[in-house]
Amino acid sequence: MKWIYRRVLLALLSIFFTVVLTFFLIRLMPGNPMDVYVQMLIRSGRARTREEAIERAKSLMPLNMNDPLWKQLIDYLLGILRGDLGRSISSFTPVSEIIVKSLPWTVFVSSMALATSFSIGTILGLVLAYKRGTTFEGFSVAALTIFGAIPNYIMALLLFYLFTIVYPIFPMRGAYSSTVTPGFNLNFILSVLQHALLPIASYVLTDFSGWALGIRAMASTVLGEDYVTVAKARGLRESKIITNYVGRNSILPQFTGLILSIGFMFGGSPLVESIFTYPGIGRFFASAVSARDYPLLQGLFLMLSITVILANLLADLLYTFIDPRVKVGD
Repeated sequence: MKWIYRRVLLALLSIFFTVVLTFFLIRLMPGNPMDVYVQMLIRSGRARTREEAIERAKSLMPLNMNDPLWKQLIDYLLGILRGDLGRSISSFTPVSEIIVKSLPWTVFVSSMALATSFSIGTILGLVLAYKRGTTFEGFSVAALTIFGAIPNYIMALLLFYLFTIVYPIFPMRGAYSSTVTPGFNLNFILSVLQHALLPIASYVLTDFSGWALGIRAMASTVLGEDYVTVAKARGLRESKIITNYVGRNSILPQFTGLILSIGFMFGGSPLVESIFTYPGIGRFFASAVSARDYPLLQGLFLMLSITVILANLLADLLYTFIDPRVKVGD
């Protein structure tokens, strides 16, 4: 139990130091919210002169923007304890409201993509391990290496160009069609799936190769173990050997990576979601960086750091139950 308490305390300290570090790193970015907002007012024609734009921007900026950094930090930490993440500078919407509205879309797309890519990668990796030394394995490994080297936003651009412009099969933007009524009905569900398919495919086509190569490497090692040789000598079915002996022991080392991927998926992908104009966390990350929206960036980084650190903690706690060979002393 002492080990668990130490891990929980370490996770809380990690969250605190991450919050403080991101608070200062965000403010080291070139430019500031005032300059960005002044330029936006001038370009949009809502202010005729720069002086007018500056006066209007000052009235819309948070009241503590001119306070010393240490005071802004204390105000921010006290706000977190009260559950107040502040208001977005660019949209004047509470940051917590933006996160609540956009997070489900990111979780939906990311979870579907992670489950699909991990499942495909696991099955393909086991097949490649059994086919080691063949032409099929050599060709597959080369193809997987190429797919794994393609960034997900490049894949998103290719899919966007092919299936929304060249062959306009899928919608270009949004999470669902404006002609359907949101709710638990068939038309809305089908529209959501249709809009989410290309973002999901962008993740799957670039991520499954990493899982497949990892499982292949571990399965190739496991196949040389004595207990697999004994299982074959006992005449056990090949399917049982693959699932109970090779598959289970090959997946265990990938468990930590899977749990951490679950934590990171809450951040979405700024570029992929921006390409498809998908209303997820990643798109708001991109817009917050462009607008130097400090409160929104702080809230998004806080949410992401909490999920990743908690996912890491969960992996540590569960690994001892999943793999009995791991022993942790009190």
